[in-house]
Amino acid sequence: MTTPLPLLSPLEIRVLGVLVEKQLTTPDYYPLSLNALVAGCNQKTSRDPVMNVTDEEAQSALDGLKERKLVTHSWGASRRVVRYSHTLPQVLDTDAGTTALIATLMLRGAQTAGELRIACERLYRFADLSSVDAYLTEMAARPGGALVVKLAKQPGSREHRWMHLLNGAVDAAAAEPPTSRPDSADSGTLPALQAEVASLREEVAELRRMIGELKANSER
Repeated sequence: MTTPLPLLSPLEIRVLGVLVEKQLTTPDYYPLSLNALVAGCNQKTSRDPVMNVTDEEAQSALDGLKERKLVTHSWGASRRVVRYSHTLPQVLDTDAGTTALIATLMLRGAQTAGELRIACERLYRFADLSSVDAYLTEMAARPGGALVVKLAKQPGSREHRWMHLLNGAVDAAAAEPPTSRPDSADSGTLPALQAEVASLREEVAELRRMIGELKANSER
């Protein structure tokens, strides 16, 4: 049974999206420490909008999410570092595909089904574009409240874009894509590949930072 949709602030959405993403892409380093979470929030790639979140702001967002039962905390093996995990599938009654789609929209903003299929590749692998469309249609008709909404086509666009509703009704004008955003028909071209490489490089850099943090904690 679905539950009513929580209304979250933009920062709470970023924090929750990062927790979902890192659980699926770097499970060995999940749950996340505050430092790792802030680094994920402030990534320059695969994020729209780009943010500059402080430790204090992230902690405040975590506290708000804990009140909504969307985040829990635990202590790491060293018992020195608090680590955070999400409960989004349990609270919203979402399966793996739905969780991947909502997290991607939370982190990247409005996307077409084609863009979502590529962006979700490391979180959940959809069989084809029609599978993504089916998920999105179901998410928009969710009995407990729609998770996403289909936006009107932009002039010259081949596809509708979709946006999550976790921070309330979407302003279609505010959700207009940047002029540099490629249409989904071009999402397999060089710009999309370059963006994916940049994202992977940032993931590698984050993994190295996490390893250094683990080593430092073990030596204390």
